[in-house]
Amino acid sequence: MIKKSRVLIALLGGLASLVLVSGAHAGKPGDPVAGEMQAGLCGGCHGFDGNSPDASFPRLAGQYEMYIVKQIRDFQKGHRANNATMAGMAAMVASLQDAKDIGAFFEKQKMAKKPIAKVDKKLAAKGKKLYYNGNPKTGVYGCVNCHGDRGKGKSANISIFPRIGGQHRDYILKQLKDFKSSARANDPAGMMADIAKKLSEKEMTAVSHYLSAQLP
Repeated sequence: MIKKSRVLIALLGGLASLVLVSGAHAGKPGDPVAGEMQAGLCGGCHGFDGNSPDASFPRLAGQYEMYIVKQIRDFQKGHRANNATMAGMAAMVASLQDAKDIGAFFEKQKMAKKPIAKVDKKLAAKGKKLYYNGNPKTGVYGCVNCHGDRGKGKSANISIFPRIGGQHRDYILKQLKDFKSSARANDPAGMMADIAKKLSEKEMTAVSHYLSAQLP
């Protein structure tokens, strides 16, 4: 188990370094003031402050700018194909700078302090255990290794590991299922797919309940 953990840490470090030096986010930083106008495009689904009222659409409030930029670019390039609506909306973002501005605006917003769906405390407790400890029997690593304590993220400078604490329960569950089925495949080195394929539906449900309760 120790050997596997060291391999995971080395892999994560290599991927993070690759993202940091790739230059995809180099140049002028995002401008949240300019982004507020651009983000009006997103408000109908995600909420104008990034707190979407519908669990079909993720909360963007407080999400890392770099992660938002990566998702917009992935939709534009066809690397993320599990949402046709978003592909169409992303096509309307005219430039990388516009994507940065949108990301900067949403990163500055505060996440709402109440989930829109009821959290099952027993399931959340099981999800917490899985989030921190993984499942050694099936080779699932703890989510905390990439997504940080309570899903609050590891670093704003790494575009591949989003903040997931406080995200809508149903949205988290759908993304895990999409990674498992390969409907979503824009995760570097297939990291999320590898984990999701080892999770049972009960485990995915439990961790989604836990994460949706991790509000500010």
